[in-house]
Parts: sequence; C-alpha cells; structure tokens
Amino acid sequence: MNETEIRRAIQNKLIVEFTYSNHLRVVEPHVLGVCNGSKQILGYQVAGQSSSGGLPEWRRFDLARMSNFRVTTETFPGRRPFPSGQHSPWDQELEIVPA
Repeated sequence: MNETEIRRAIQNKLIVEFTYSNHLRVVEPHVLGVCNGSKQILGYQVAGQSSSGGLPEWRRFDLARMSNFRVTTETFPGRRPFPSGQHSPWDQELEIVPA
C-alpha cells in the first residue's frame, strides 16, 4: 500500500479501487487519517461489494487490510457532507479532499 498514491487520489479527487474483506470496493477517498494508531481512509463507497450494508455509503478502511489498490482516472466532484457522529473521531487527519 502506497500512502503517496492515496494522498494523490485525495488531492486530485480520483476514485480508487481495492480489495477489502474479500470484496472489491470502488471509493471516493475523502480523508486519510490515524484512528487508534491505525492509518485509515474515510471514503464514500459508490460501487463494488460490501457485506455490511447497501451502497452508496460512507465507510472507513484500514490501510493494512487493503490489497490490489489502484487509483483510477475517474474523478468525483469533491466533498460530500461528512456523516456526523457515525464514525469515531480521528487522532490525526493527514489529508482531506479539497472543497
């Protein structure tokens, strides 16, 4: 997993694809941060599969559990309203999608 590639995707509003919990995820990455000592991204999953509910939906992903990571050339329009109260707070925010 290349943190530089994740940062580039966030800065340039590029959709990413990766495998997580044996499911393909297609995600708009909005925040790269640290929570409880783990680097994670908060993203809006727009396609792929998930065993924890319907799509599209906000999800947090541990970088250590991601595989087959790829930055696509497809862009997304920018920030969506963040899901207040649904996710634990960040210990540190490393990168946030531009407005």
